[in-house]
Amino acid sequence: VIPRTRLQVWFIWVCSSILIWTCLVQLLAVGDPRLLAGLSNLTRVSIREPVRLPPPLPPPRNYTSNGFLKVSCNGGLNQMRAAICDMVTVARLLNLTLVVPELDKTSFWADPSNFEDVFDVKHFIDSLRDEVRIVRRLPKKFNRKYGFQPLEMPPVSWSNEQYYLQQILPLFSKYTVIHFNRTDTRLANNGIPLDLQKLRCRVNFQALKFTPEIEALGYKLVRSLQAKGPFVALHLRYEMDMLAFSGCTHGCTEDEAEELKQLRYAFPWWREKEIVSEEKRLQGLCPLTPEEAALVLQALDFDKDTQIYIASGEIYGSQRRLAALRTAFPQIMKKDMLLDPEELRQFQNHSSQMAALDFMVSIASNVFIPTYDGNMARVVEGHRRYLGFKKTIQLDRKKLVELLDLHQNGTLSWDEFAVGVRLTHESKMGQPIPRRVVVGKPKEEDYFYANPQECLCVRTSCDDLLIPANSTTIM
Repeated sequence: VIPRTRLQVWFIWVCSSILIWTCLVQLLAVGDPRLLAGLSNLTRVSIREPVRLPPPLPPPRNYTSNGFLKVSCNGGLNQMRAAICDMVTVARLLNLTLVVPELDKTSFWADPSNFEDVFDVKHFIDSLRDEVRIVRRLPKKFNRKYGFQPLEMPPVSWSNEQYYLQQILPLFSKYTVIHFNRTDTRLANNGIPLDLQKLRCRVNFQALKFTPEIEALGYKLVRSLQAKGPFVALHLRYEMDMLAFSGCTHGCTEDEAEELKQLRYAFPWWREKEIVSEEKRLQGLCPLTPEEAALVLQALDFDKDTQIYIASGEIYGSQRRLAALRTAFPQIMKKDMLLDPEELRQFQNHSSQMAALDFMVSIASNVFIPTYDGNMARVVEGHRRYLGFKKTIQLDRKKLVELLDLHQNGTLSWDEFAVGVRLTHESKMGQPIPRRVVVGKPKEEDYFYANPQECLCVRTSCDDLLIPANSTTIM
């Protein structure tokens, strides 16, 4: 065999390259010409811009799984968000394999969204692989259509890790798959080991990213607002479901009050049916009305030109109930005012996806003010604490109702009313404070996700949280 000269090798390489490129160009030309343009752009980018590789995935945690945990979340977006964080933590504690959670489709909102319609499922699975194994679906042999029946149960509310270790873990040796069919508030706020508390935060603040489509539109909303200056996110929880559930009808007509009552009776899982609205209002258990919110914002020294984003669904009573707020603050903004209808179309009738947009805007706002301390209010508050104790005004509704009534019946002048409102909220601006513990009464204590203090000190100075004199434990 005669060895090829260097010149021959070079000549063959050049001819082969020309032939390959000629064939490729002809194929692209016969097909879609946009492919050729894309190839040209790709070549240009590869020459001018270094390719940025995604960060390496954490190594998977090596453990023997004790079984599969399937969960069906209940409630709105933020109640489900907190539940997902809890269920990841339970799966980690018990060395389980978690199936990607199912989102609520049967509540008042009847949202058909799946987990992957709201959250980036790949990021969720990959970012937690060093803590817990997560699969998109159960293996086929555990499907109902093959006759397999998992154990279905709701875990006991506000339970600590001992409950799960002693009462839930042994069940997996018999059933292999357990389906938690309710997940709200199933893990205690306090008394949980530090590593588990930090995992709850890691899921909440890092693993639960919204889908690229939601994030792109959410960032567009934020940029539109920021281009006009600072803005307040007002979570005006004055929607039909809230009023029907709570029985709060202050400011509603008789017909509206009756409509809300009928809706309450239509949902059997809303247990409280006969409600005296004014009694609940005086106890501070009702969301502020739009008219009350307008007066409170003025008393808190927000001027007429303040840009206010309404973070909520459809306000009950619509424009009639928003009239006083618009008069006091003409720069009222909503999603449908800032976005093209076509951009919002894909999210219509998907309450969780719409709530995700409001969540992003609320996190980014200069000031966040919820008119009711529901799940969104508390989860956003905790997120803003995590981001450096961004200003969140936690309205004391019981005190505010007292001040509002005294002002409106002429007992308090405007100046006296405004001073009273400001003094009431001096220490309710989202400052670093210890989480309040109420022994034996978890419903009355501060919610973990509103003030995840175990996760805050690594991001900012929390020395004052650790001073014993600041303890707020109530026996």
